[in-house]
Amino acid sequence: MSIADLLGRHRIVPVVVLDDAAHAEPLADALAGAGLPVAEVTFRTPAAAEAIARMAAHGGVTVGAGTVTTVAQVDEAVRAGAQFVVSPGFSAAVLRRCAEHGIFALPGAVTATEVMAALDAGVTVLKFFPAGTSGGPAAVSALAAPFGQVRFVPTGGIDAASAGGYLALPSVLAVGGSWMVPRAAVAAGDFDRVSEITAATVAAVARE
Repeated sequence: MSIADLLGRHRIVPVVVLDDAAHAEPLADALAGAGLPVAEVTFRTPAAAEAIARMAAHGGVTVGAGTVTTVAQVDEAVRAGAQFVVSPGFSAAVLRRCAEHGIFALPGAVTATEVMAALDAGVTVLKFFPAGTSGGPAAVSALAAPFGQVRFVPTGGIDAASAGGYLALPSVLAVGGSWMVPRAAVAAGDFDRVSEITAATVAAVARE
């Protein structure tokens, strides 16, 4: 299954910030056990690369690297075992490096100009970021109108209450969010809480 197909199947991408790589395996257990075996681990902490490596070795979760903004981070993500790369914006250099590694790239775009640059680079699945402050579902719908070949993964400012509004759009492949993996709960080792929220999220998506 391709990464795009995987995202479309699960429709939710947990966006994870890990301060301690030791939490990677129990977090992977919690997500997989709750029916959501995919995660984006952001390059926002020093523990990110090791956390990605541990989750990749776990085997139960398809793990990607998020907040990737440089070619060096692409290389680091690939070395750690990431299976996809997510960027907050569009970088031709990052896309080229991902292509060289043969790894799926999900660049960010929030304007028509950025979408056209991505299309010129051969990319048709894009992260719409920051979704919450860039117009929400109405903006995604408007942007999708002239770009019928593009599928979006809105991320940023999305929670359990607002996710459905995005997922109802034909142009939306999946949504990314951190509400099912609260940073405080993960840091405290409260993986039962993560499992509870994730299971509820999976059930809600299945009903839609």
